[in-house]
Amino acid sequence: MSLSVIILAAGKGTRMKSARPKVIHPLAGKPMLQHVVDTSRKLEPEQILLVIGHEAGLVRDIMQDQDLLFVEQNEQLGTGHAVMQCNEQLTAGNDILVLYGDVPLISDLTLEEMIKQGQDNVVCLLSFYAANPTGYGRIIRDDSNHVTAIVEDKDASDKQREINECNSGIIFIKGSEYQQLLADIDNDNAQQEYYLTDVVKHAVTRSHPVTAVLSNDEQEVLGVNNQQQLAQLEHIYRLRRAEELMRAGAKLADPQRIDIRGNVRVGQDVSIDVNCVLEGEIELGDGVEIGPNCVLINSSVASGSQVHAMSIIENAEIGERNSIGPFARIRPDSITLDNARIGNFVEVKKSVIGQGSKVNHLSYIGDTEMGADVNIGAGTITCNYDGAYKHKTIIEDDVFVGSDSQLVAPVTISKSSTIGAGSTITKNTPENQLSFSRAKQVSFKNWQRPRKKKD
Repeated sequence: MSLSVIILAAGKGTRMKSARPKVIHPLAGKPMLQHVVDTSRKLEPEQILLVIGHEAGLVRDIMQDQDLLFVEQNEQLGTGHAVMQCNEQLTAGNDILVLYGDVPLISDLTLEEMIKQGQDNVVCLLSFYAANPTGYGRIIRDDSNHVTAIVEDKDASDKQREINECNSGIIFIKGSEYQQLLADIDNDNAQQEYYLTDVVKHAVTRSHPVTAVLSNDEQEVLGVNNQQQLAQLEHIYRLRRAEELMRAGAKLADPQRIDIRGNVRVGQDVSIDVNCVLEGEIELGDGVEIGPNCVLINSSVASGSQVHAMSIIENAEIGERNSIGPFARIRPDSITLDNARIGNFVEVKKSVIGQGSKVNHLSYIGDTEMGADVNIGAGTITCNYDGAYKHKTIIEDDVFVGSDSQLVAPVTISKSSTIGAGSTITKNTPENQLSFSRAKQVSFKNWQRPRKKKD
């Protein structure tokens, strides 16, 4: 049977104390709602429907171009009401799985088990043992272990409050019975709202079997209602990803002090020091060492390379046996080939740094194609921007550039050229020759340095 996933994401989230809808607050670098959507995709559903309400336009803009169906809930009249708004867009007969945009750590493996159990029943709930069940609805079972009711905490007897199996709110409904069970829900309650949990009551009344998959991990069903809870989930997510890296063989100086905001693939004997942020798609080859306080975004670092402290690498490819940093910034569309060295306070942008080449100190290399075995002296910059357009600098193999030089693009520094220190190079240089440009040094015999007047 095909599956439709409904994600409820219409609430304002007043307790977040924010102008933004709760579900788009970031968790590990992306909206918490995106985590739920990504997990849903692993189930290969036919449809994913987002029920939106508060700041619906903003949520649409952030979640657009993902083949999602948006359903607006203009009045928030309960979870059952939210699901009812999807009826026109649901594929008839599909099984239904209802998730929540503010429960971002839910596991696809848990949901797969719910779907499997749901095939032999009509309704399948996700339950969990709560360390503190106060406030949660309790799961009531019969002697055959079938679920017979969900009793809300405020309505529970003292004996029922002793039950610590609680309802997560996540529910699977078999497609063949979905329409009838939803039609049975009414708002005959003090809040005059339509509650999705009433599906259990109506299923039992119709003698349909109801079961619950018990999650052994309370953390995966934790929701977010305020900034403190969001920080708690961020901590949980961070530690889980750190544990995944260590299981893959990475050595982490402190698993509590690493932020993983994407997918990280590691080779053997990778080590990562404290306070590093790994964002997007990251690949670290064998023996890579990442120093403290580094940021890597959508980048790869090949085997044997070292990224020293305080360095930032974004949308770049680092070759084998490189030395990067400390305090280096490698900007997007940059590639360093094997055995390259990028030193302290060096910025590289949209450039290729050739095999064995060195840019060791206080330099800017932008829009440059650099050959092998080049040495760039301290304080050198490529002047790639004329105020309107970017231009390219080509530095061929075996070039030596003296300190404090400016290479004004477009320009080619030919093979085995040497550039004298302090030069401004505006023309292509010949091979195997020394090129420099300096004004004549002048000394003024009677010149007086300005000095402050004494009071």
